[in-house]
Amino acid sequence: MTWILGINAYHGDSSACLIHQGKLIAAAEEERFNRLKHWSGFPADAIRFCLKAGGISLEEVEHVALNRKPWTQIGRKLWFALTSRPDKALVGKRVSNAQHWLFIRKQFDQVFGKGSLRGKVRFIEHHRAHLASSFFVSPMETAAVLSVDGFGDFSSAAWGVGEGNRLKILGRVFFPHSLGLFYLALTQFLGFLNYGDEYKVMGLAAYGKPAYLSEMGELLQLLPQGGYQLNLRYFCHHLNNFGYKWNNTIPEVGQVYNQNLAQLLGPARSPDEPITERHQDIASSLQEMFEKALFHILRHLHQQTRLSNLCLAGGCGMNSVANGKITEQTPFQHIYIQSAPGDAGGAVGAAFSVWHELLGKSRDFVMDHAFWGPNYLNGDIEAAIAARQPDLERENCACELILQEDLLLHRTAEAIAAGKVVGFFHDRMEWGPRALGNRSILCDPRRADMKNILNLKIKRRESFRPFAPSILREAVKDYFEREDDVPFMLQVFKVRPEKRGLIPAVTHVDGSGRLQTVSLHENPRYYRLIQAFQEVTGLPIVLNTSFNENEPVVNRPEEALDCFLRTKMDILVLGNCFLSREQD
Repeated sequence: MTWILGINAYHGDSSACLIHQGKLIAAAEEERFNRLKHWSGFPADAIRFCLKAGGISLEEVEHVALNRKPWTQIGRKLWFALTSRPDKALVGKRVSNAQHWLFIRKQFDQVFGKGSLRGKVRFIEHHRAHLASSFFVSPMETAAVLSVDGFGDFSSAAWGVGEGNRLKILGRVFFPHSLGLFYLALTQFLGFLNYGDEYKVMGLAAYGKPAYLSEMGELLQLLPQGGYQLNLRYFCHHLNNFGYKWNNTIPEVGQVYNQNLAQLLGPARSPDEPITERHQDIASSLQEMFEKALFHILRHLHQQTRLSNLCLAGGCGMNSVANGKITEQTPFQHIYIQSAPGDAGGAVGAAFSVWHELLGKSRDFVMDHAFWGPNYLNGDIEAAIAARQPDLERENCACELILQEDLLLHRTAEAIAAGKVVGFFHDRMEWGPRALGNRSILCDPRRADMKNILNLKIKRRESFRPFAPSILREAVKDYFEREDDVPFMLQVFKVRPEKRGLIPAVTHVDGSGRLQTVSLHENPRYYRLIQAFQEVTGLPIVLNTSFNENEPVVNRPEEALDCFLRTKMDILVLGNCFLSREQD
């Protein structure tokens, strides 16, 4: 009875997962436990959670799978060091980071006790782990596979074919050329300096026009056979110690572009500078060039494989705008992207790669939902409420225990329809960056002012960032120009023109929406809540945003209560407890 622990460590979004006999038991990012966004380092608390969820000790784990293989591409690495002569400090940092992986057993000894890890340590090359994280948990028996990100194990992209329990890699793009780093450089240039800020630029792009597309072509050139290369005249990541922090910290990445970029595009934006039409146009041009490059790879991949199925992974798999256009711009007809396509998902990929490729086991698991995190029982919730009772009283909050689910959901739907901001917390936490109904803040999508209300009461974020529609699966065709399953909120579709006025709070400026399809078997309570909202309003859609306030998505009931108390949220549905701020 084989237990495999998968780990993404010493990089952004450190995480862990546990699989048993080829089935996923648990998965979570470390940031949800230590409350530090995109945390890098060793995911000790995520590992503890996974072991607890499986009801086992570390001694029972037979394989620990890591989504890195530091010695892979060693020839290319040596050749690059000899010919490019990068900064010695940069080389030293890369060597130091590799050592963390090679001495991973010592880290287990320090955290869990000497000798507690008895299983074999397995190193899975970074992009193979990405590809495995999508294909091996997909419903597809055969598919083309693609991974695109910044860098990992000296590659920035890999593509090939998945068939049964095997992956065959047909092509790669190597360091220093990277589509992910191209997007990062322009994200920094536009004044968004935090790790993971690329999604902000993706939202900003809808406000501009691609007026700088020729300049983007100067930065990134497309090559035959699906390849691409950076014009290194504008970048410094390959030569200098540009500064990055990965180990036991919030990740930081130094500036990866040089002064030549300002000569090409004009002055860079400082973080406190207002966003102008020029910045919007640069963002639009960046997004269009990114899509052009992605579709270039995919068209070549289709020529190689002649397959209609595609499994996508890597950090660039988070670009939901591009994802939503794949079936329009390439011959691929069916797409699967699991709920954590970025580096966190590499933990799942490494574990399933060991199960299928190293152990030769057949596939019988599909990740059709994202709810693999911690769950908290009624006793946990009631204890958390009791501990904060004085604070709740000071905030004039009433608490009701509503055990009849239909009544609870109807009350919640009525509150949303009345314009209330509702925190919705139940069952297991989502795996991946998106809140998908279990750790969500919900609102009425009919209200054009809801974006401003949310930003005033809760989110306090940039006004150009859109909010997402959660829609009953069977209603997609009535509200969107395309119909498909999008359970993990990783594709953007155009809203039908005649429907945009009905749901202004979740329709972006360009008429699109980053939808989440909700089905009864994936999330019964959330599905029935949206049904209840439809009964009240006639609309099978609610606005869904993550349950947090400039922090990782809440995990524990205590964190949900704290967020409720320190913001101006109106209602909190915590399991079967209905908390409301009473009106004066």
